[in-house]
Amino acid sequence: MALVASVGGMLFLDTKLNRVDALADYPGRIADTPGTNWLLVGSDSREGLTPEQAAELTTGGEEIGGQRTDTIMLVHIPRSGATTMVSIPRDSYVNIPGIGRGKINAAFSQPGGEQLLVQTVEEATGLHIDHYAEIGFGGFAGVVDALGGVNVCVPYPIDDPMAGVNLPEGCQDLNGPDALGFVRSRATPLADLDRMDNQRAFMSALLEKVTSPATLINPLRLWPTIAKTADSIQVDDGDHLWNLAGLAWAMRGDVVTTTVPVGGFDVVAGWGDVLLWDRGKASEFFDALANDRQIPQSLLTSAPS
Repeated sequence: MALVASVGGMLFLDTKLNRVDALADYPGRIADTPGTNWLLVGSDSREGLTPEQAAELTTGGEEIGGQRTDTIMLVHIPRSGATTMVSIPRDSYVNIPGIGRGKINAAFSQPGGEQLLVQTVEEATGLHIDHYAEIGFGGFAGVVDALGGVNVCVPYPIDDPMAGVNLPEGCQDLNGPDALGFVRSRATPLADLDRMDNQRAFMSALLEKVTSPATLINPLRLWPTIAKTADSIQVDDGDHLWNLAGLAWAMRGDVVTTTVPVGGFDVVAGWGDVLLWDRGKASEFFDALANDRQIPQSLLTSAPS
């Protein structure tokens, strides 16, 4: 009877997922590539936040309109071996279909931005995206709080009033607002590069807690977390809660975490400061994933410590 109730509850919550047609076909779309690829997007959406909640999360006011990506991650789950989590810098200077070369973040800010961002990532990486998930500021903080906080080892003190966070160095439990500040802050020596390292570290810690026995066998923690996730996250039309559960399970334990190989930085008229990929290394990097192989160790990159 408990199993029937659990399955029924999962099916009911699955209907509560927010869905968007993110994975639409288009002429010349890359055919399916081996393994399973997720595109994970953290948006700066304030939708649904009261002024009090916006103040608590230090997100800025309602005058900040539109949508922008605060985080872009590509997760490759191979048929065997370790899952790979890749940060894609939001200032990456790439070709955006219908627009031309520009910051990858601009794809998401267009009408139908989810579809355009997926197409931009597919064409830039040569990987076929199978699943899509997106979460805004308030939803992210809510999921963390539903879990009872997440333990993260902060690599250095972070004092960033703009992100609403003041954290000492060391391992500590972060609540929703502090976790949001941790993954948003650029008040570090390497700014966005440090931030991407922090985002991947937090994602690993979050999913480790989600899949831990302390969560899975505790209905008072598990069901509020699932319910908050269903209410907060936006997925492709064809995605379900069990797909998200499979993602979390695939990312437990050892995960290869890395950033797209960076070739340098430039200033481009109309776009300002942009980040350039190392084209040769990026081609080899994504070719490995497209063929369901582990990325060569020499190509794994992150912000220097």
